[in-house]
Amino acid sequence: MGNPYAGEVTLLIDGQPHTLRLTLGALAELEAAMGEDTLLALVERFEQGRFSSRDVLALIVAGLRGGGWRGEAADLTRADIAGGIHGAARVAAELLARAFTPPS
Repeated sequence: MGNPYAGEVTLLIDGQPHTLRLTLGALAELEAAMGEDTLLALVERFEQGRFSSRDVLALIVAGLRGGGWRGEAADLTRADIAGGIHGAARVAAELLARAFTPPS
């Protein structure tokens, strides 16, 4: 289980737990991948439901890299992600929220 105090989220990929975390470098990569100029624009995009499956994938990849993963987005195209697209979107939203909101 990811440490919420460190902004971590856990995602099962092919049955293996992976820790996702949005480090500063991962956030910079995410901004570039999503074509956003600011962190606020990126967060608003998710809050307003204006995100695509490509955005979810970019967020998952950035979080995985922030957690130490060395793979590429293409590595996830045939992976079994727990919960499918809904599970991935939920984890992506949780990851983004944890990066900017202290746990209660």
